[in-house]
Amino acid sequence: MNAAPRGSGSTTARAPSAPRRSVLVDEVYETIKNLIMDHAIAPGERLSIDGLARRLEVSPTPVREALARLESTELVVKEPLRGYRTTALLTLEQLDDLYRFRLLLEPWAAAEAARGATEPAKDRLRAELDSCAPPDSQRYQALALHDTRFHLLIAELSGSAQIRRAFEQTHCHLHIFRLYYDQRIATMALAEHRRVTEAVVAGDPVAAKLAMRAHLEASYYERLRPLFDTGNPP
Repeated sequence: MNAAPRGSGSTTARAPSAPRRSVLVDEVYETIKNLIMDHAIAPGERLSIDGLARRLEVSPTPVREALARLESTELVVKEPLRGYRTTALLTLEQLDDLYRFRLLLEPWAAAEAARGATEPAKDRLRAELDSCAPPDSQRYQALALHDTRFHLLIAELSGSAQIRRAFEQTHCHLHIFRLYYDQRIATMALAEHRRVTEAVVAGDPVAAKLAMRAHLEASYYERLRPLFDTGNPP
């Protein structure tokens, strides 16, 4: 990844530089995010802007902007006079709190989505489900992106902008997939998403609410909570 050189031509010649710079920041952001998600940059590790710039073969500026964006997702934190470091993995207490929050919001949102979804909205939900079909579903990056989009779409279809905003601000899927991923998760999660989708498309609020609750409880009790019961938390 190489930064585009600065031009020295006329104002007209320099006009495209802003879009190019934006694209570069997006690429740096995604690269650093994936390094954090893959634990290539370890939890709690200090981040050197100059070091990352050399590693990615870009100038420090897009790295600085990317880290500022990553701070909003709580994957990195900036400490006064010390710079950036990656955040720690979720603790059990934080995971408990996150799922209590999700169990309050998301089953209700699924029921409301089933109650009011239009045909175009149902088509969007079907399309999102189909977007993560195998083999891409076996890659955690693809599944994490689908998982985020799916749950945000359910929140949006509930008709409550406040619910969608509150859910979006948790960035919960980034932190959950950073905590743990196994290829079997893809198969189980997609099957659970399909049951939620079928209930919403059928216009059945009760079934949609139960399907979403079952999905969240399976995610927590069967896939994540046992990690902390082994005596070797992630």
